[in-house]
Amino acid sequence: MAAGSNVVPVAMGDSTDVALAAAGDRQAFERLYRTHANRVFSLCTRMCGSRAKGEELTQDVFVRTWEKLPQFRGDSAFSTWLHRLAVNVVLNDRKTEGKQASRMDEGDGSDERWDEGARAPMYIERMDLAEAIAKLPAGARKVFVLHDVEGYKHEEIAEMCGITSGGSKAQLHRARLLLRGVLER
Repeated sequence: MAAGSNVVPVAMGDSTDVALAAAGDRQAFERLYRTHANRVFSLCTRMCGSRAKGEELTQDVFVRTWEKLPQFRGDSAFSTWLHRLAVNVVLNDRKTEGKQASRMDEGDGSDERWDEGARAPMYIERMDLAEAIAKLPAGARKVFVLHDVEGYKHEEIAEMCGITSGGSKAQLHRARLLLRGVLER
């Protein structure tokens, strides 16, 4: 490679773009976005159970990434740091959504947002796994995605979600039972 060349080796792309973006280079940040947006969107969508909400949260993740990028120390891979940031954005959104819902709730104890959209027409004999996961209760879905899809350990999930590792195991068990019941129909 010639001295002064602008070509970035593939293996160095993220670290170079991270450094440039942290210094305010919007083109470097755009390259990071294009590289990681699909994985972040997939994670957000699976965790929240809605494609539209997943799109919204993906944008939130990258806004936060732009804001926090100068704080990235490089102790882990950028993709690992970004993944953790995405999980935190989704979890914080769920907390905020829960607080807003409890303020608006009339005290009937039901969560109609999930019930109404969750029923598939009777003529559909099978549903795919993504639809089944989206219909899980929020806590069970969150733990299922973090454990079975993303590979986190129960202790890590407990720390992220503010629950015990036993609670994480119970939610995972519940999620698997519910999924099995829906998918075996």
